[in-house]
Amino acid sequence: MSFFEIENLSLSFGGVKAVDDVSFTMNEGEVFTIVGPNGAGKSTVFNMISSFYAPDTGHIRFKGEDITAVRADQIARIGIARTFQNIELFEHSTVLQNLLIGREIHNRVPVLRQLIFDPGVRRAELAHRAQVEDVIDFLELAHYRDERIANLPYGVRKKIELGRALCVEPKLLLLDEPASGLNPEETEDMGFWIDDIKNDLGISVLMIEHDMSLVNEVSDRVLALNNGQVIAEGSAQEVQNHPDVVAAYLGGAA
Repeated sequence: MSFFEIENLSLSFGGVKAVDDVSFTMNEGEVFTIVGPNGAGKSTVFNMISSFYAPDTGHIRFKGEDITAVRADQIARIGIARTFQNIELFEHSTVLQNLLIGREIHNRVPVLRQLIFDPGVRRAELAHRAQVEDVIDFLELAHYRDERIANLPYGVRKKIELGRALCVEPKLLLLDEPASGLNPEETEDMGFWIDDIKNDLGISVLMIEHDMSLVNEVSDRVLALNNGQVIAEGSAQEVQNHPDVVAAYLGGAA
């Protein structure tokens, strides 16, 4: 049984195939990266995994279960969390408040009990807060805990976006262009965090990334897409040297 599997996934928009019969499997405990020129279909694959789009054909399986038809609001509950290339944070809330939002899927307390704030509610809140504090410590965010997002630099916001996904306690973490907008030093730090997420937290990572320095640093395996189709799979070096990948980038699609 594969940890995560995409089988014959296809999706068209207005008669144009954005994703065309894509298949791959991912092992537990690895960083698997999808690369390709702009418009290759990478984000569309992520959006189907996240159930933002329903595929025309194909299947998505996670830990042996077919999750193709699972609703978007249930994806996090089964153990899959995601970051976004365009950071989706609440600008006028604090870092702590944004991270606590990641715990909402674990809130099983009925609304009435929340209103009267009985001892069980208090215990649950303390448990959620403890998990968030663990993430704050892990990502070294203590200095920013009570700062509003609007007052923070982009690189810190990127780390908070990552932290909120970690607060979900996922088994599979989808990272959408984690190095986008980061300077070289911040990109190097992101590589350290991804390694620690895999090695220290035991979370498997499926990533989309353009920055090949980060891809080379953290990826166990790489899949290349172009025009919605798989054109290469293997190590980062093997994929970079594949003639179809070279042609895709030199062809000006990037």
